Amino acid sequence: MVRFALGVVLGALLGFAYYRLVGCSTGACPITSNPWISTFYGATIGGLLAA
Repeated sequence: MVRFALGVVLGALLGFAYYRLVGCSTGACPITSNPWISTFYGATIGGLLAA
C-alpha cells in the first residue's frame, strides 16, 4: 500500500512539473494546458506503474 501511495504522489509531482516546465503555450493541448489535469494524469500513471 505504501508503494502505491508513493507512486501516486511521485506521479502527481512529476505531472505538475511537466505542466510547469514543458506546458502548452497555445492552450490547445488537452493534458498539459491545465495543471489539475496534468497532475491527475501523472498521479494515475504513477499509481498504475507502482501497482
